[in-house]
Amino acid sequence: HFLLRFNFIRRQSTMYSYASTLSRCMQSLYIVPSRFSHFDIVKHELQKIKVNRPIKYPRMYPTKHKDPKYKRMRERKFIKIIVPDFQENTEQLSPQDMRIKAKEQGIPPPRYWNEKPIHISSSTEYFDPYIPPEGDGKMSFVSYEGSKQKVSLLEKKGRSMLAVRKIKSFDENFDIKVFPSEALKIFIEAHESLMEMDADKLHTLVTEKAYPEIVFNTKLKTIRWKFLESVEAARVVHVRCSDILEKNNVFAQITVRFHTKQTLAIYDRFGRLEHGSETVAKDILEYVVFEKYIANEYGIWRIHGKIIPSWIPPKEPRQKTFVKPKSEDLGDKPNFTEQVQETVGSEKDTVKVESA
Repeated sequence: HFLLRFNFIRRQSTMYSYASTLSRCMQSLYIVPSRFSHFDIVKHELQKIKVNRPIKYPRMYPTKHKDPKYKRMRERKFIKIIVPDFQENTEQLSPQDMRIKAKEQGIPPPRYWNEKPIHISSSTEYFDPYIPPEGDGKMSFVSYEGSKQKVSLLEKKGRSMLAVRKIKSFDENFDIKVFPSEALKIFIEAHESLMEMDADKLHTLVTEKAYPEIVFNTKLKTIRWKFLESVEAARVVHVRCSDILEKNNVFAQITVRFHTKQTLAIYDRFGRLEHGSETVAKDILEYVVFEKYIANEYGIWRIHGKIIPSWIPPKEPRQKTFVKPKSEDLGDKPNFTEQVQETVGSEKDTVKVESA
């Protein structure tokens, strides 16, 4: 019965080995002698059918490619990556162990630099600052003082022309005749961005030196500024170039004279007017310095500051505003004048007592 069952299963499928076929046959038998084990029966039956080769069990390779060709090349496609152990507590490792682990992972050791990196995008001063002539904007060139100013400007024009030639060596498209109109646009955009409190745009229009000076004391303030017209056309009055640290690290500064009509009003956080007026226009004469890092290919012209002459009249101080106390908060407290009269009267009484 066993052999018949064995041959029947063997004919059904050829994918099973002899050992697996025998095990299936043994499962179909209900009575197995207790003195024989399962291994003995399989061994005995194999000797009967004269099987002298080793038992082969079926092996399944679900990830094995059907074509064994180029398997070495397919193996090289994959890189074995050592995944770091994120559960490991690196704080308890000694410096030597950390150095060894970094060396295994190919991480170079840290370098300790004594030098600090420095980025120079603007200068901190004016190169040979322009000195505005006294009475500029009020005198005509026909008068003696006006003609004297004209001669002094011609004397300084030589150094300015050399500086313009230096700028053109770095920027071939630079034109000194077109620059005043470009400077006026930068001037207006800078004031509008300050009015809107747009810090990102303001950084592109003013230098790092001028930014803290412009935004000083503007917190919790409302600024209303408006450009009306130019009384006189803007013109370049001063051009200078200078190098910092190295000979090729060159900065250029151009002083532009603006004579414009503007309106300015500043309100505090409560909406009360502190300075100026939105309706009254004034003629403003300004000397604005523009700077560019011409050694940098991507340098742009930005406002670097203003030159304030010594002869200019002082500005009107702004009005200080206070919170007016309510009458309920004061209550029955005496006024300041009443307190002073009481203190003076008490002093007189003490003097009389001492003299007596």
